[in-house]
Amino acid sequence: MNKKKKIRTSFTCPVDILPTDTIQIGHGGGGKLTHELIANIFAPGFANTRADTKNDQAIVPFGNSKLAFTTDSYVVNPLFFPGGNIGDLAVNGTVNDLAMGGARPFYISAAFILEEGFSMLRLRDIVASMRVACTASGVALVTGDTKVVNKGKGDGVFIATAGVGMVDKKIRCGVQHIRVGDKIIISGPVGNHGITILSQREGLELDSTITSDTAPLTALALPLAQKFGAHCMRDLTRGGLMTALVEIAEDANIGIEIREEAVPVDGAVEAACEIFGLDPFAVANEGKMIAFVPPAYAKAALAALRKHPLGKKAAIIGEVTHAHKKTAIAHNALGGSRILDMPSGEQLPRIC
Repeated sequence: MNKKKKIRTSFTCPVDILPTDTIQIGHGGGGKLTHELIANIFAPGFANTRADTKNDQAIVPFGNSKLAFTTDSYVVNPLFFPGGNIGDLAVNGTVNDLAMGGARPFYISAAFILEEGFSMLRLRDIVASMRVACTASGVALVTGDTKVVNKGKGDGVFIATAGVGMVDKKIRCGVQHIRVGDKIIISGPVGNHGITILSQREGLELDSTITSDTAPLTALALPLAQKFGAHCMRDLTRGGLMTALVEIAEDANIGIEIREEAVPVDGAVEAACEIFGLDPFAVANEGKMIAFVPPAYAKAALAALRKHPLGKKAAIIGEVTHAHKKTAIAHNALGGSRILDMPSGEQLPRIC
């Protein structure tokens, strides 16, 4: 008579149950914890009509014009990576937040928090890359600040920025302007920045070289807003394409549908995501954007993007729908569908 083996099983929750009374690393990831932090602490603490628009910048009256204003901070690790470093990342990220509101960026500031013992040579390299990025973006870094913390109390360099730009009075660009039927255009392949940081941080050797996509997006964004009437634009940073779509669907009270096969992903990034068990739609970018464009202008807008070096692989990936409000859905080539959701924790901390 065969004896049956006892099978011992144990079950664990795939998502950590985190305390609610302390800050966790996931609060900086741009996903659910970040949104809970904003909703529970910052939004009620600083509530006003200008802050409640839920865009990456504030658009405020300024004489007979409109002023765009944004602020950001950068704690990326490692400081230097293929395709860029914390310096040009900080400039490009600030410029892009302004451009997503249809603004032409003009001035930025930078505050440096330096760790005792950090190399002067490396700091010179960071500053030099910021100068190059400013020139490429058409902005001037006009003011700043420096603080130094004790050795072991920082991580080399942290940079905090602010930026200002001007918006043409005719431009109406933000989540509140999205309309049913709008086509969703993406400017290029997703996931390159996050996979670059992951491979560098972990010392992973991949078959193909993957570089960060950090770049200024003003040259793509302004024509979309000025010529093609883009109703909303968003750069795909923390949380990637997935978080941006879910966030916009909720904030604009709309339904979003995309076709997974229409979203461009470089082969090397796709392979790396399979190895690491990551969804490329949720991996961070620093030089990609989506735009919600009226259907009548979508094809012309796509053609214009593809003429620019940063938009060669642009694609129309979906549209805004009446159905399933506050929800983003991705359809695949096999006829299946999935509801997109923000990451609960932190896939990869400190990617920007």
